Amino acid sequence: MKQTLPHAGLLVGLALLLSLFAVGCKEKSNVDPASGYSSDTNSATADADNTARNERDRDDGTLTPGDQGNTASDREITQKIRKALVIDASGYSMTAKNIKIITADGKVTLRGPVKTDAEKTGIIAIAKNVAGDGNVEDQLEVKTNP
Repeated sequence: MKQTLPHAGLLVGLALLLSLFAVGCKEKSNVDPASGYSSDTNSATADADNTARNERDRDDGTLTPGDQGNTASDREITQKIRKALVIDASGYSMTAKNIKIITADGKVTLRGPVKTDAEKTGIIAIAKNVAGDGNVEDQLEVKTNP
């Protein structure tokens, strides 16, 4: 007598579904490797690609948050800039509020994307007010697509 599984059809269907899921489909990304930003107008469907930025950050000449100074004065400078940026009444975007602020030996480096030239100018002014005019290095980038 021949035995059959009671749910053989279900198991075959499930196996087929899982194999299709495992194969998947990959959508082409329209990310400019030089800037790291999507050139696609519908950025919700574009893959995030920070490859170019990550390669740049591997260079020893590029400061990263790991280079933040550990002295009390370096931490205080960074904290004052961040507080001023976050509570500023002019309403900076979340993108601008999340820039990297790296202070080492009293020198401040500002890195990351901002949405407008006005945000960039305002953030630099805040940093210069806290750290001093000659102690701020601007590496902020204005995003070309919002």
